[in-house]
Amino acid sequence: MTTAVPLPAQRPLVLADVLGRSRTRDVALVVTAALFTAALAQIAIPVPGSPVPITGQTLAVVLTAAALGPHRGLAGQALYLVLGAIGLPFYSEASGGFEVISGATGGYIVGFLPAAYLIGLAAKHQLDRALWKALPLFVAGQAIIFAVGVPWLAVTAHLDAGQAIAAGFTPFIVGGLIKAAVAGAVLPGLWKLTGRS
Repeated sequence: MTTAVPLPAQRPLVLADVLGRSRTRDVALVVTAALFTAALAQIAIPVPGSPVPITGQTLAVVLTAAALGPHRGLAGQALYLVLGAIGLPFYSEASGGFEVISGATGGYIVGFLPAAYLIGLAAKHQLDRALWKALPLFVAGQAIIFAVGVPWLAVTAHLDAGQAIAAGFTPFIVGGLIKAAVAGAVLPGLWKLTGRS
């Protein structure tokens, strides 16, 4: 006579999976990611000589992408992009409209999409669960945003490569490292709280 052995519960792939999965929950998480990005976009510090301000957006991208995984993370940033593009005041300094996307800062927002997907994919492979793995992941994720944003800035603002790097990358290095460190502490900390790290 054999007895049924209960199957182990499926391990969460990303932090949001700890809550369980349902379509309603996934939609709520995607909307929350977009709103969180919009909220942190309002933390904006002008950079002298640059049309690009320092904002909290990239921190939101990193945190939500790692927490939600590749598809929901990408969907959250796509929703953020679309809601801002149709005119809601979701971009930095409560701006919105397609002219922001087609302007000097638009490339950074577009860069949120591949960054969110790739960070989420890496998080799915548990690279967000320890600081020593999460920190380089979150630096690399922000580098993807700059890889899209800086050339876009060069084209839209008619800058050469050196000018675009000076205006759209160099002033943001320290802030990017700080954001990566914050996210690198927060995500592993949340995993530890769940007891599933």
